[in-house]
Amino acid sequence: MRARSRAELAQAMAKKAVPGAIIEAVLDRFEEAGLVDDAQFAGLWVEGQQRRMKSTRALKQELRLKGVDAEVVDEALAETADDADYQAASALARKKVRTMSALEPHVRYRRLAGALARRGFAPGLCHRVVSEVTEGVDDEGDRERP
Repeated sequence: MRARSRAELAQAMAKKAVPGAIIEAVLDRFEEAGLVDDAQFAGLWVEGQQRRMKSTRALKQELRLKGVDAEVVDEALAETADDADYQAASALARKKVRTMSALEPHVRYRRLAGALARRGFAPGLCHRVVSEVTEGVDDEGDRERP
């Protein structure tokens, strides 16, 4: 089980044919009791998804799809480090490059850039990170020795 946003809970109750007035009353009571807190949910979501190496842009989109208010999303993302996208992109690229040792350099570059782009990283950041990660990597995928 994971935490849910207020909108997710409302949607789940609506699927069970719970009347709208009852949904609002229950969710208001849950908020009063501290059982539903979109700000806490957004913070936990950002923390958990950063470990999965996703961009802040992707996290913002996911939270908006879960019905979290834009202001709450911005507050949750404001708590992330300034270089969080770079760190996540770099970690993902370093992890993936190890499995691409047999590939031609241009294929390795394309696949790494694609993997980063699918996680929501900006094109400029993808280029920078992939260039850094593949710099000095020989065709066997190991770092060249100085």
